[in-house]
Order: sequence, then structure tokens, then C-alpha cells
Amino acid sequence: MDEINPHRPVMLDEVVKAISPQPGDVVIDATFGGGGYTEAFLDAAPCHVIAIDRDPTVKARAEEIARAYPDRFSFQQGRFGDVEALVAKTHSSIQAMAFDVGVSSMQLDNSERGFSFMHDGALDMRMSGTSDSSVPSAADIVNNEDQNHLADIIWRYGEERKSRRVARAIVEARAEEPITRTLQLAQIVAGAVGGKGASKVHPATRTFQALRIYVNDELGQLEQGLQAAERMLAPEGRLAVVSFHSLEDRIVKDFLRERGGLAPTHSRHLPQAPDRRPPSFRVPNRRAVKPTEAEITRNPRSRSARLRAAIRTEHPAWSQDSQQVR
Repeated sequence: MDEINPHRPVMLDEVVKAISPQPGDVVIDATFGGGGYTEAFLDAAPCHVIAIDRDPTVKARAEEIARAYPDRFSFQQGRFGDVEALVAKTHSSIQAMAFDVGVSSMQLDNSERGFSFMHDGALDMRMSGTSDSSVPSAADIVNNEDQNHLADIIWRYGEERKSRRVARAIVEARAEEPITRTLQLAQIVAGAVGGKGASKVHPATRTFQALRIYVNDELGQLEQGLQAAERMLAPEGRLAVVSFHSLEDRIVKDFLRERGGLAPTHSRHLPQAPDRRPPSFRVPNRRAVKPTEAEITRNPRSRSARLRAAIRTEHPAWSQDSQQVR
């Protein structure tokens, strides 16, 4: 694939290597987006790819790939946390699963989706689309949640140290008029946080991240997706997860550390602690893979990306229960 292809996702070569598609494999691309990973998997081997995405705007791209790879590609619209319900009826054995967690470049670049304050747009942020009435938009959150809950959201999901000051500024501003636009919110937050100072990061970045994660339950979806992968992958099945900030990467790291048998098995304070269950994954590389300097130069958004990969063992999955992060 050409390096300037707009569908080329972050660390494509590294993800394809981790997934290692083989003839006859069933591979799940749990975050289809522009279809870059899917297309690369299909090109790498005569495998079948099942792609999942909650965003209805990707259907045209999915139809394009279906025409190019007849009988080897299928698409399911939905959240990757629901991957078992979406896939289990048609496929009982999965050989590989890939996750590219977070917002896509296509979503960021569409101002009317409201994910970015680089251009003015409706304050929406719903990955499932602006017409999904079952999910509150970012505007719904900032205009209706109480000040303490807003502060908690901004602190927990954005790690914004001035979260209470930001929440207070939002509540004061919405008393004058509803907050409905991205630049409107960015200006309110910037006024509360202050200028960039020595930092290159816009003062509204953490608040926008927090709202996006909360609106889409991104961390809860990630936990559910990882647990589903543990249950669905066949022995020697490959898992690859690309994340873009510390909250996501911490969940993936801790999951693989525990399931890979890399966490401490006992404490000096609890010498009789029972042995842990057999590891459900092998983790060949404990350190996350980072993008190359060449890729960062080509695509600055890739700078924060981290890839973690693991291989399913023959041991049973540890848990059938999904945790809710929200």
C-alpha cells in the first residue's frame, strides 16, 4: 500500500506482523475505520476478515472492500465490546483479532462530528453518529451534568489537574447560553485553564478527550473487547491492540500482564495466597511497540501510539464477566 494512502492506519506493518494472517484464518478487525488494517490482512493471506465499527459512515468503505474481496470479507455495524454477540453466530473459531482504540482521523477531520476544536462544529462526539438518540452527545453532557460530576469526568478521563475550575467555568457559561459548538467550549476551557505556557498542547485538549471517552464509554468498551478476545480466540490465536493515551494503554498492559502470568503471584504479607490460574496469553514482548521516527514524521498523530500483542494459550479464559468502567 502507498504510504500516502488516506486509509493507512498507524503502525500498519507492525500490526500485520503481530496478527500474522494465515490461509483460512478468520481475523476480526474490531475497529474498521477506513479499512486499512482489513485490506492489509486480506492482502497478506487468503483469510476471511470480519470488520466491526459503530460508525455508520464507514459502510461505503466496507462495501468497497466487499466488492474487491468477494467471499472473504464481512462487515458488522456495532461496538467492539459487543463483538461476541456480533460474530459468535457465524464463526466459532477466531485465529486473530486487532483493535485500534480511540477516535479515527476521519472522525477528527470532520468538523461536524465535534471531536476536535481545530475547526468549529457541533459539540457531538458520538462515534455511533449524530443521529444516535440512544447516546447522549457531548453537548448533552456539558449542559446537563452537575458541576461535581463534570469535574469528575474531566479529571478521570482527561487527567486534567484543573478539572474543578473547568467544570465551574462550564456551569457558569451555560447559565448564560447553551454550549453547543466546539470552539465555544474550547474558549471556555482555555479561559479556565490558562494559556499553553511552555506546553505545545492546547489547554482544551484534556477536556475534549475526557468528554469523548465518557460519551462513547471507550474504556468500558476496551475492557469488554479484551475479555471477549480472551474467550473467542483459538489456541495460538493472535491479539494486537493499538492505543493512543495512557488510560487505554494501562488497561491493555494490566490485562496482558495479569492474563500472561506476569503479575506477582503472592505477597510477603499474604504468604498463603493461592496460586493464580494458568495464563490465558503468552506475551512475547513486555514492552509496547512504538511508531518509527519515519512514521511520526509522515503522520504526527501516530506519536502517542502504542502497540501491545499477545498469543492465546490453550488454557481457559479467566472471566466471563465484563467490568463497567464508567
